Amino acid sequence: MNYKAIAMIVMFVVYLYKLLLNVIQWRSAGNPIPDNVADVYDGETYRKWRAYHAEKRRLAIMQSTASFVMDILLILFNVFAAFAGLFPRTAFMQMFGVLLLSSITSVLLLPFLYYDTMVIEEKYGFNRSTQKTFWMDQLKSFLIELAIIVAIGSLLMNIHRALGNWLILGFAAVMTLLVLCITFLYPVLSKVFNKFTPLEDGELKEKLTSLLEKHGYRVRAIQIMDASKRSTKSNAYFSGFGKMKTIVLYDTLVQAMTPDEICAVFAHEMGHGLHKDTLKNQILSFLQMLILGVLACLTVQSADIFIPFGFDAVNYGFAIMLIVGVEFALIAPLFGLLVNAFSRRAEYRADAQAVEEGYGEALVSALKKLAKENFSDLSPDPMLVKLEYSHPPLSQRIAAIEKHQSRRQA
Repeated sequence: MNYKAIAMIVMFVVYLYKLLLNVIQWRSAGNPIPDNVADVYDGETYRKWRAYHAEKRRLAIMQSTASFVMDILLILFNVFAAFAGLFPRTAFMQMFGVLLLSSITSVLLLPFLYYDTMVIEEKYGFNRSTQKTFWMDQLKSFLIELAIIVAIGSLLMNIHRALGNWLILGFAAVMTLLVLCITFLYPVLSKVFNKFTPLEDGELKEKLTSLLEKHGYRVRAIQIMDASKRSTKSNAYFSGFGKMKTIVLYDTLVQAMTPDEICAVFAHEMGHGLHKDTLKNQILSFLQMLILGVLACLTVQSADIFIPFGFDAVNYGFAIMLIVGVEFALIAPLFGLLVNAFSRRAEYRADAQAVEEGYGEALVSALKKLAKENFSDLSPDPMLVKLEYSHPPLSQRIAAIEKHQSRRQA
């Protein structure tokens, strides 16, 4: 069986799928805007959004094409095997060589990210990154991502050697624990890129603390993140496990929203906690890891799979590339349909919780502000929503919020 030819065909199919999504997203800019979100953009801002949207899609298509061509050439000419041959002939070093080259090739795509951040985002008034900040971010990301992928390769190698055919469950379990560990360490890792300061005492802090403690959530801290040093766009999130939560607010969010609007956003986030959405997401994550475990088991069973790519034995680094970049990439859209459908339902439930807390109108106002600040697509193609969106479109969320408010007031 010609595994190389099969891999290249799958890579081409995956590329065409991504190209189709970009084209659909590009064309959706011409869709009429629903009446309930028509006030998000004025005429001038909407024209600006369409120009921004078109430039982002063109760049995404160019980047996807460049990445595809580069990957095909590396596979076609067995470059990964040749590069690995420069390293000592141990399983770990052979794996490390492949993963190092994979990380280096991602650096070759940095011009696209640079153009996106320093040209397009700058042109439309979103970028606040300096040259120093941008390049330091890339260096930190490169080192962190390389460390993580090498750790995953080492886990795959050692689990396979220790468990043999039990690799499926072992790899799924260990990978799930690794994901949880990274999630747990996220507050620490985020400090590599940003500075955090405690929220000052006042109305906002009192309202957030009261809202969460009403439902038994102990707030470890409420912190402001200096997101404005990179972008004008807004966001906010919970970090931490269980009921010991840390609230993180982008400084851009605090500047743009009223206390009630920020509370509405966190009433929504609290709704996720009350409905155990995080636990359900972890179950879905384990299912995904189980699929990856099956693919890993099938991939590392025989060196025959690796020989057409220039290797003379199983290379665990290249196995990860095949598993993630070829095998799972082919089935990812089907898995994404399930995950995204669940996620969109969870968003509706969380919005309903904000309504129950009395923040329905404030949530609508906050969502509109977030959409405007982040230059969101107000009328995405329904097919794109099903395939790619983890959140419902803004117009549908607002309609559901208003419907829930009407039932609550009846």
